[in-house]
Amino acid sequence: MAEPKKLNVRERIDILLDKGTFVEVDKYVKHHCTNFGMENKKVAGDGVVCGYGKIDGRIVFVYGFDFAVLGGSLSAANAAKIAKVQDAALKNGAPIIGLNDSGGARIQEGIESLSGFGDIFYRNVMSSGVIPQISAIMGPCAGGSCYSPALTDFILMVREEAQMFITGPNVVKQVTQEECDKETLGGADVHSTKSGVCQFVCDSDEECLMTIRELVGFLPNNNMEDAPMHPVTDEVNRECHELEGVVPKDPNIPYNIKDIIEPICDHQYFFEIAPNFAKNIVIGFGRMAGRTVGFIANQPQVLAGALDIDASEKGARFVRFCDCFNIPIVAIEDVPGFMPGLNQEHGGIIRHGAKLLYAFAEATVPKITLITRKAYGGAYIVMNCKQLGADVNLAYESAEIAVMGAKGAVSILYRKETPEQQQERIKEYEAKFSNPYCAAELGFIDDIISPADTRKAIIAGLECCKNKNQSNPPKKHGNMPV
Repeated sequence: MAEPKKLNVRERIDILLDKGTFVEVDKYVKHHCTNFGMENKKVAGDGVVCGYGKIDGRIVFVYGFDFAVLGGSLSAANAAKIAKVQDAALKNGAPIIGLNDSGGARIQEGIESLSGFGDIFYRNVMSSGVIPQISAIMGPCAGGSCYSPALTDFILMVREEAQMFITGPNVVKQVTQEECDKETLGGADVHSTKSGVCQFVCDSDEECLMTIRELVGFLPNNNMEDAPMHPVTDEVNRECHELEGVVPKDPNIPYNIKDIIEPICDHQYFFEIAPNFAKNIVIGFGRMAGRTVGFIANQPQVLAGALDIDASEKGARFVRFCDCFNIPIVAIEDVPGFMPGLNQEHGGIIRHGAKLLYAFAEATVPKITLITRKAYGGAYIVMNCKQLGADVNLAYESAEIAVMGAKGAVSILYRKETPEQQQERIKEYEAKFSNPYCAAELGFIDDIISPADTRKAIIAGLECCKNKNQSNPPKKHGNMPV
């Protein structure tokens, strides 16, 4: 089988955009450097292709580095080109997509090229939460080239072709004596599983570009618009009988939370984000009644669905993205608590877990919560409870909403009793709390539904909240725990 071909920058843009829609700008720009013989190395466009075009008929702005021109290094001239399309994207309220394949700042230009990164970074920050920003890493990206993607909303990497690192293997060896190659240091698999820097790993340039097209289809053009509605060709009130056996009767048996998410989406299609990082929480987009919805769900198959540092950060960033861009949030909860352990406590689980709590509380988009099984302790609060502003809170009859599980609670409340007596107390505790009715009596759960009615109930909740108009107190910005 032939190796996937690495495309040049213009081939990439042709695949990314609708045929015949690309309009290039600044194609004749050249650098002005005369150091180190650079006056003899001038190429029209100077190694960056910029412009605009359409994806599924919607305007997007795009820039792409050409590694064949001086290793895709950033000059002051092509930094100005990128800044120009960033400004245009912001001014026109359209997504911007960067195709990165760059060795970093052009050394021959010194501080002039380096300052160009500052211009780009500033615009990344100003555009954050206003227009979607997407970065594809399609080759080596070193030094300053990494930070613009890191400031954007989504990062995609091409396996084996793409790397991201601040300092390369040689510098690492000189400073720390650690030996590694580019892939081990900053390859796609590393950043999708360990660091969490990238959300998508693709096996080829073509797959990467088609994934971007699909991602854009779920997103609005800007923060003043809603995501595009798709024709509703799936029955809105469709009963999902396949959900009836998903949650095991034994609370200690795991199950795949995606077996609940996928059936309730239009045409049972769920577009997962960051599937390889912090697998104990699942995030992604689906459509319900034609409308984009952001899903965040605990995954009982991994760490029993417990929240840890990485899951909290992954979830918080996704919730905040959805809130920025008017995408309703559906939280599906089966969480036994926060992950215990020295590493978690010393790593700052208190601080990181607070990020997810903060994100849910801050979000003003429609927020729906479904509790399928466990909802214990602080994790119950953090996963979008009624007190954090959830609009509609649903539960299955299998839901257990309590401070902790029965065994742990009894060991504290009745620690002086015999094991036989404690077993009876466990049964009493389970009868009282291992159901959603106590929470429903207090108004913390709006309705207890059958699994088959999940799709219908969530869509009804979203419909109820579609004209929601809520704003937070006026402020410059909050001080999120970071």
